[in-house]
Amino acid sequence: MSIDVVIAGGGPNGLMLACELSLAGVRPALLERLPEPGDEPRANGLVGEVVRVLDGRGLYRRFTGAPEPPAPVPYFMFGGMLLDLSALDPGPLHTLPIPQRRLEQLLQERAIELGVEIRRGHELVDMSQDEEGVTVGVHAPDGDYELRTRYLVGCDGAHSLVRKKAGIGFPGVTTEDVVSRSAHAALPASLLDPATGELLLAGERWRPFMIHRTAHGVFALASFEPGVHLVTTMEWGREQVDERVPMTLEELRDSVRRVLGADLPMSPPGGRGPHVLRRLTGGNTRLADRYRAGRVLVAGDAAHVHSAAGGPGLNLGLQDVVNLGWKLAAEVRGWAPPGLLDTYHDERHPVGERVVMHTQAQSALLAPGGEVTALRTLFAELLGHDENRRRVAELIAGSDIRYDMAGIGTPSGPAGGDVRPDTGGPGTGRPGAGGSDVRPGAAGAGPAPHALLGGLAPELSLTTDAGTTRLADLTHGARPLLLDLGGGNALAETAAGWKDRVDVVTAVTAVPDRRVPAGLLVRPDGYVAWTAPDEGTGVPADHGLREALSTWFGAPA
Repeated sequence: MSIDVVIAGGGPNGLMLACELSLAGVRPALLERLPEPGDEPRANGLVGEVVRVLDGRGLYRRFTGAPEPPAPVPYFMFGGMLLDLSALDPGPLHTLPIPQRRLEQLLQERAIELGVEIRRGHELVDMSQDEEGVTVGVHAPDGDYELRTRYLVGCDGAHSLVRKKAGIGFPGVTTEDVVSRSAHAALPASLLDPATGELLLAGERWRPFMIHRTAHGVFALASFEPGVHLVTTMEWGREQVDERVPMTLEELRDSVRRVLGADLPMSPPGGRGPHVLRRLTGGNTRLADRYRAGRVLVAGDAAHVHSAAGGPGLNLGLQDVVNLGWKLAAEVRGWAPPGLLDTYHDERHPVGERVVMHTQAQSALLAPGGEVTALRTLFAELLGHDENRRRVAELIAGSDIRYDMAGIGTPSGPAGGDVRPDTGGPGTGRPGAGGSDVRPGAAGAGPAPHALLGGLAPELSLTTDAGTTRLADLTHGARPLLLDLGGGNALAETAAGWKDRVDVVTAVTAVPDRRVPAGLLVRPDGYVAWTAPDEGTGVPADHGLREALSTWFGAPA
């Protein structure tokens, strides 16, 4: 094999996967058809657990330029409805405002630092696979050529050639009755509240960074640089749009007039471009029927497309590749236990299903009609309760999913749904025990699983022999981490056979004992694969640890 892993697509997901593989000791080749990074404005930030995942790689501070760790946001939105999270402790949702162009630039810089080979202007045009590897056909400026690789990962977008050539199905639905228009524009200062940024029009105050539903459509307003606003409308069932006619500011102004019932003067923006001037008709919601076909895998938009409602796309895609990277590297380096790579689909496909579900729900809540208005009224009543607001926020964040850590080959699903949080198997880390009907206290059952098991490891302030640190600062190298918070040598002795793959850190934390167990095994993607049993139960501190280590990180050296 000339290359261990080839990645098709140099967007955020492809670049992040390249970084993850490099951290794990695998040098991939990344093929990107564009000779230079694209400058088309796209996403404007990150929403959800991905913010904390990036913090665990040391990238959050690089992206923000600030030393502070991520802080939860006090409010967000769901289906254009305000989601007040200010009273929830801890806050369930994090965001990171960053233009996608800047995100890609910073990820590319990081990939180059790690020695990733980025081949710009090189486009994958064909592929075939056999039992030993994948042959990739590449079109390049200096002539076409072939690569032979052990694995190929398609991060090549919604129209993924990798997905199509691998025979991976992409079922879903297409809608054609929605027209969305967006443009950057300069707005009259007389219509803007300088203190809040609200637009004063038609006797109403239109709050920025919120989606506003009216009887005639949807209106949204945002500003990411002084003097330039991103204005967006959505309309249902209106005139047929001639796609051959370019979008204009006047067309958007007419749409705003229909949606809000008032005229909003707009003029071309100043400042550096490029600027958005975009019309989209219809939309697709699709999810790959499998994320792996032999030695070919898909991630990001190649695996799922959906509405942008709530901004879940980068949260979903970047966590796909962080989940995949260490598992693929384990296969390449030879220590992966059987079935490890299949858990990529098992764990991430249900997350894709959840995103498809809630983005469709949000789109439905934005649609016109009296029935939808009644549904929104009911929904607003439900959101008046803290537990419902938290549940919706966790759905948006992706933290409502708990991976089943019972063993390879067991399914995953939403917390409180398909995965039973009170089965004995996952709490012990015993392979293959997940999904059983054995309950704590029954014959043969282990200790009840801790609430942290299967979820993203919590933010912890730790004191070690080297001083005070954060749990997120211990995971920058993307290695498995065994965190011993109980003292003694039992955990380190049990994990001695995995010291070539697993870091062991002994520390103390000020978090109350019941919230954090005396030991945590954290996978490279940041998710908790094992927790020590509660003290005072009479169960050994390392109960189930050896099984969990073998399950996820192979046989001891």
